[in-house]
Amino acid sequence: MNTKHLLHRELHPIAESVPAFEFTRDNLDQFRNARLSSAVLGDAGAAGVHREVVVINSSGVTGGTHEMSCLLYSPKNNKAAAAYLHIHGGGYVGGRKEYSDPMNTLIAAKLGITVLAVGYRLAPEHPVPAPLDDCYSALAWLHDRAEHLGIDSRRIAIGGESAGGGLAAALAIRARDEGKYPVCHQHLTYPMLDHRTGTPEHYGDPLVGEFVWTRESNQFGWSCYLGSHPAQAPHVPAMVSDVKGLPPAWMFTVSLDLFRDENISYAQRLLAAGVDTELVVMPGACHGFQLLPNTSLGKRYVNTHLEALGRALKVS
Repeated sequence: MNTKHLLHRELHPIAESVPAFEFTRDNLDQFRNARLSSAVLGDAGAAGVHREVVVINSSGVTGGTHEMSCLLYSPKNNKAAAAYLHIHGGGYVGGRKEYSDPMNTLIAAKLGITVLAVGYRLAPEHPVPAPLDDCYSALAWLHDRAEHLGIDSRRIAIGGESAGGGLAAALAIRARDEGKYPVCHQHLTYPMLDHRTGTPEHYGDPLVGEFVWTRESNQFGWSCYLGSHPAQAPHVPAMVSDVKGLPPAWMFTVSLDLFRDENISYAQRLLAAGVDTELVVMPGACHGFQLLPNTSLGKRYVNTHLEALGRALKVS
């Protein structure tokens, strides 16, 4: 179904210049390298932020360790004593922490908080449980070094976009269940939560999923990520049996995104369980819309994102 008429006119270039990628395991490198020019890090110092590479030893539930490169953003005037662990998107099969450098620099500068961007391993080379193990190890690293970093361990939030949002939701479930490293808030931008979305049995609203990330893309991403692992929580957040006790959430989704209804459904489950949840559904936008520069919708997203994260972390 052609839904371009429902897309905000500022976002029409996405429909025209970002065709949905037809994934195969043979062309993954092409997908991963398509945005390499965006991986160049900006001048964090000019924004009043110190950025450094930190190497975290990721411990897996199946044993063994992995040295993981992450980016740590520390505002030079760090008075907020709060932190945000950010997980990048990419359908579980792509993306880089460097692509989120402008936003993570802005978060550190505007909110005055520490930001840790996780360089987790990608599927299919590293399916479940590796990506979540990496994210959990990053959360543990933040907690273990909270005093050294000037962080109040009670004020650590997690979040991300798309697959990064899915991993953040999964991390919130694992952190709750293991009870060792508290999370005060989950900040989710159109998170990838449900492996069933887009299957013939769960085709969903035909008005969603035309642009950027399609039903076919979704099934490819999930198949790579799950590998031979059963589709169960925490790795598939939508499959969690009980959402009680999960951290307060900010759920942002958009009207034409394939994930719209699974996002709304998850937010409704949180609300019904008494979890403080803010749900935002932006009309006229599609998956990845905020990557198009200088649009009014993109600016609204950034402002809404910052305001909500600041409130959650009690940043004045």
